[in-house]
Amino acid sequence: MKADPKKVLNRLKTVRGQIDGIIRMVEEDQYCIDISNQLLAAQSILKSTNKIILHAHLDHCVRESFASDQDRDQKLAEIQSLIDKLMK
Repeated sequence: MKADPKKVLNRLKTVRGQIDGIIRMVEEDQYCIDISNQLLAAQSILKSTNKIILHAHLDHCVRESFASDQDRDQKLAEIQSLIDKLMK
């Protein structure tokens, strides 16, 4: 992975803490809207973390692949597949 591991891990640990909090909220039968807001916040962190990883992938892995003519078609297929997943 070419993204900053400390940045990525910090974000993932933050969302893990949020998930633990959401689990407690459900166990304590808290207000649905409050739970939903926390779920949206966790999703937002995951999406922004994915964006960091994908930008680093494009900036490093894909760029290197194109510069060296190695696995160019495979890298394009991976990106196309990922775009398909993101568009669902």
